[in-house]
Amino acid sequence: MAQHRRRRTTALALGVPLALTAAGGLAYGFLPGAQPKASAATTAAPAWATATADGFASVNALGQNGTYGGRDGQVVTVRTLADLEKYATASEPYVIVVAATIDMNPVGKEIKVQSDKTIVGSGTSGQIVGGGFFLGAGVHNVIIRNLTIRDAYQGVWNDKEHDFDAIQMDGAHHVWIDHNDLRHMADGLIDVRKDSTYVTVSWNKLSQDNKAFGIGWTENVVTDITIHHNWIRETEQRNPSTDNAAHAHLYNNFLEDVAGTDITSSYGNYSRGATKMVLENSYFQGFRNPVIKDSTASIVQRGNTFVGTSGRNESGGTAFDPKTYYAYTLDKTADVPALLKSGAGPRSSIGTTAATTKATTKAAAATTLTVAKDGSGQYSTVQAAVNAVPANNPSRVVISVKPGTYRELVKVPSNKPHVTIQGTGSSRNDTVIVYNNASGTPKPDGSGTYGTGGSATVAVEADDFQARNLSISNDFDEKSHQDIAQQAVALRTAADKVFLDGVVVSGDQDTLLVDTASKDKLGRVYMKNSYVVGNVDFIFGRATAVIDKSVITLKKRWDGSSAGYITAPSTAANRKGILITNSTVNGDVSAASFYLGRPWHAGGDASLDPQATVRNTSLSAAIRTAPWTDMSGFSWKDDRFAEYKNTGAGSGAASANRPQLTDAQAAGQEVADWLGDWTPSAS
Repeated sequence: MAQHRRRRTTALALGVPLALTAAGGLAYGFLPGAQPKASAATTAAPAWATATADGFASVNALGQNGTYGGRDGQVVTVRTLADLEKYATASEPYVIVVAATIDMNPVGKEIKVQSDKTIVGSGTSGQIVGGGFFLGAGVHNVIIRNLTIRDAYQGVWNDKEHDFDAIQMDGAHHVWIDHNDLRHMADGLIDVRKDSTYVTVSWNKLSQDNKAFGIGWTENVVTDITIHHNWIRETEQRNPSTDNAAHAHLYNNFLEDVAGTDITSSYGNYSRGATKMVLENSYFQGFRNPVIKDSTASIVQRGNTFVGTSGRNESGGTAFDPKTYYAYTLDKTADVPALLKSGAGPRSSIGTTAATTKATTKAAAATTLTVAKDGSGQYSTVQAAVNAVPANNPSRVVISVKPGTYRELVKVPSNKPHVTIQGTGSSRNDTVIVYNNASGTPKPDGSGTYGTGGSATVAVEADDFQARNLSISNDFDEKSHQDIAQQAVALRTAADKVFLDGVVVSGDQDTLLVDTASKDKLGRVYMKNSYVVGNVDFIFGRATAVIDKSVITLKKRWDGSSAGYITAPSTAANRKGILITNSTVNGDVSAASFYLGRPWHAGGDASLDPQATVRNTSLSAAIRTAPWTDMSGFSWKDDRFAEYKNTGAGSGAASANRPQLTDAQAAGQEVADWLGDWTPSAS
């Protein structure tokens, strides 16, 4: 930070004709924010609420005439776990629109969905984090669409100690899973078990997991399942593994194993036991053992493409003719990778005909820019992709960055809003943006030094910015440069509505600068499921910032000593400052060596009223018993510093040196109080 300071003076929408889905497109209607009603709606449901399944889920059997979900019931919109569970587990039919990110509590929770339900994400804002859905014996007529279900894994991508699936079925029938993004769970992404049948799985993205998709595991040969237009990538096994399925029809799927990542495929499509499988017009890229079968199983292959694959690629036996059960149309195999990269997963666009569906797909592709160091993308640097974003762009542009270390400075200027920078690796550590400027580093043109804000590796000045699944670092070598100012920012934000999801921000002094465009402007930052690493004032600035469900890692200084400060807010009066909630503070440092924070009156500005609240957070023994301290002549007691219901060895009871919020005060210091009218959602 700048040098200090004088003393303060106190005083989807988803109506999909079979012809469209079979042709490889999906027509969407807008998902309105309908509120729960006391009784069933009397007007006709919108088109997206009356969508019906294709494939085996469309077959009339077991007393069920196809799969149409909750179309005969009330349309409700949910934004909380309590409401989602209330309607999903009800006995009545419902169309449940998920319009926010919902965190499962406890992690691994699987909501027990009952029959006659449609659970659908509103555009791309419907996300389920840390858990999923369970469909038990006899549950039927369920649609799960347009959702992101993610991040129940417990620290490692191949977590084998937990059984936290995205979607699990045990004896269910007539289920349609469509246009979802399923990743980072703690066992399987989809499990279709215990004779579940009449299931269609279509247009999903399954990625970054040990087990993608398991089917069967009983001695009975009854399961009928259709799996089409799914993009399965960076998964080790069960892609899918199909055991004792009576009829398994797989077509137009894209299985991709990207070289050089942590996750390596062990096999692709697997026909086990007495399974009869028809495998058509699918595309296999880089997979080991792309198609395998047991000696007792059958696979009939037609029109598949294999690029860079190795090992077993098997077929044999007799299967069945899917058109005996339902109509479908195959897309050309060569078109499958591009089609699924642009069309799989949650959608937010509107379309009513095949022509508009294709146009929408092209538009989606046009708003994604790819970056790869090896030249396989559109750009080789992140900044080059940022430069390609048109000024004053009206809608989201996703910069998709392939794994690698990008040693560069990145700046997103204020006239380029709605930008997402997203790593495509199996973990946030696979894609790293790093540089090593410090406050005292001379500029190349001889015009002075960078200063604290100017030292940032990544600088964000544009509103509605998002970053996810990557690391941003400043690796300035303090030991070798003791002669210059040491502040070295990894990420600086000076904008409103900045969403940091699943990232690592690491450095030493002044790691994360959450700023605003000017003192009189609001700047909100929401960081979730992330890591911040540093030692001195390493979460600081005047923004209204929330660190939620994240890990704050304390780091020793360059000389091996333990001493530091986590926060240094410089909040304007009547604004919210820094809120740390539902998080963990840890690190390999000495006990009682770190403060939770101190007040930064930037430039000696006595009108500022710095605020930091740390609540519902696990504090390691590294935190001092008197966790707040003064700064540059300004007393922390004149500003706004408090805790609430923290736990761990570093927590403590209320005292004059350790103020605690009352329950009433805490009720006004929730995440929603910080973010106001903004509900962050991934896009």
